[in-house]
Amino acid sequence: MLRSLGQRRVAGSDEDPRVAELRTAVSRLRRELAAHPVEFPDRGIAEDELAALAAMTSGGAPEIPRLRRSLLLIAGAIGSVSALSKGLAQVREAVDLFGEAPRG
Repeated sequence: MLRSLGQRRVAGSDEDPRVAELRTAVSRLRRELAAHPVEFPDRGIAEDELAALAAMTSGGAPEIPRLRRSLLLIAGAIGSVSALSKGLAQVREAVDLFGEAPRG
């Protein structure tokens, strides 16, 4: 089954490729943040929310409003750290694969 951005389900796997993409992006940003030598005031917030996103990817389909909330908190926490901007953009793109949060 073909997905946006050329994603496909792996043969024999019923894992949502969006979840796999998010897991990969979150893992990459967590590694980049851990290796970043400079402390900044909201680093703990970013680490906590990345851990929450990682947990969401291990439990099936994540809740879109919660994904977006975590993304906003992470962006606010590390948005000004240019060394992490590429990783942050990849997480944002992975969250965007889930579509818009339902209006309610």
